[in-house]
Amino acid sequence: MSKKASAMETIYEKNLGTKQKALRINLNKQIYGCFAEIGAGQDVAANFFKAGGASNTIAKTMSAYDMTFSDAIYGVMENGRYVCEPRLMSMLDHEYGLLIERLGEKRGETSTFFAFSDTVAALNYHKTNDAHGWMGVRFQLTPKGGYNDIIIHVKMLDNDNVLQHQALGTLGVNLMYGCYFYNKDPEALLLSLMDDLSKDRIQIDMIRFEGPDFKEVDNRLMSLRLVSYGFSDIALFGADGKNLQPSEVLFRKHALVLRGRFRPLVNVHLDMLETGRKQFMREPDVEKDKVVVLSEITLQGLKQADAEIDEKDFLDRVDILCSLGQMVMISNYQEYYKLVAYLSKITKLKMGLIIGYPNLEYIFEEKHYTDLPGGILESFATLFSRNLKLFVYPTQQNNNIMNSMRFTPPIHLLDLYRYLIANNKIEDIHHYNEKNLTINTDKTLELIKQGEEGWEENVPDEVIKMIKDRCLFGFPCVVVPGMSKQDMATEEK
Repeated sequence: MSKKASAMETIYEKNLGTKQKALRINLNKQIYGCFAEIGAGQDVAANFFKAGGASNTIAKTMSAYDMTFSDAIYGVMENGRYVCEPRLMSMLDHEYGLLIERLGEKRGETSTFFAFSDTVAALNYHKTNDAHGWMGVRFQLTPKGGYNDIIIHVKMLDNDNVLQHQALGTLGVNLMYGCYFYNKDPEALLLSLMDDLSKDRIQIDMIRFEGPDFKEVDNRLMSLRLVSYGFSDIALFGADGKNLQPSEVLFRKHALVLRGRFRPLVNVHLDMLETGRKQFMREPDVEKDKVVVLSEITLQGLKQADAEIDEKDFLDRVDILCSLGQMVMISNYQEYYKLVAYLSKITKLKMGLIIGYPNLEYIFEEKHYTDLPGGILESFATLFSRNLKLFVYPTQQNNNIMNSMRFTPPIHLLDLYRYLIANNKIEDIHHYNEKNLTINTDKTLELIKQGEEGWEENVPDEVIKMIKDRCLFGFPCVVVPGMSKQDMATEEK
């Protein structure tokens, strides 16, 4: 086949409709497996039946819709929930294991087996619930080969139950097709999930690639792409780099968030986290064992001067945060009230925002709310009507320590500010390290880039080592053949 013909085929494949995708899978006699769907996901298997030739693909379909049947087959979840990741993984384990046990000897030499599962809560009759679901595929790419998993969490936004079913059916076919035809290009696979769908119908806020054929995939980058492509406004991953679903992590938890660029992470960031956390823990309505601390980076905070996101730079920052045990959130919420509105849908427990004094000034600048009909009052109604408290870390300006008590908002907002202070919505962070008030992150970064002395005193020891060993943030390293980066860093000292 010519290169031109090959390119045309690729373009054609990427424009296939749902029925054409399902049919192509059905006509591939090597792809064989089962579907197990709980809740609103029944349309996935239905699409394959309607496409024709399903007997080539489907060994079994089932739905354990009743809770008692579901528990008997897949076990009882510790959290008592049915639409959750543990339930999905239990379904995949059970169905794939059963498939191999019953068909491995008979068809294993010629088949690439798969198990597709989903567990979904669609819009209820009264339209009072948040419609969402878990969907995943466990699949082989070579007969008798090891299996891979692709797991996603989806939110359905249609205001009609039937439309949500249809959207899930399309998404399920896209996922199956991507597993077998876009597995060499995970980014193309990710983009293809929205084929024949729109972002006002479906949101994907978690995706995870696992298995021998995805060893080179960095799931943290997949999290970043979910947000940068607009598939979701939030993505989350833990200190171990594993992608997490925000609602699973924050459900009935206290969220404490520190926003920053962390380029690099300096001593003041650690002090803000530690002092802010201790102060938040002392709040009378905070349950200490339910606090989740998040280090948040916005898309805007990731962009460089050319308005592009440098993925290596992103991973460098994340590596440092994760090495210090931090859970990292990526968001597309430049304004704090939008972040709080999102978190408030997940948890009703008290939340905290750790901010620097300059961010307090930013929050009270009315120019940031010109797109709202109610202006700054509308944003404050969202931000401060929730069970939220701002913890303000001071800044040194002209030899003065500036904090919430020294902040002077515009005169027409002064009474509003006093109201927030009087109602315990804003509080200064105490017992901070005064040495940190002179640290300037941008100046520290310039010293690092120039290889000049003095930046180390602003940066935690663990971070110093990572910057020098890995030549992060433009730190000048001379590559010497046969010498490791660690040896080079030692020699530079």
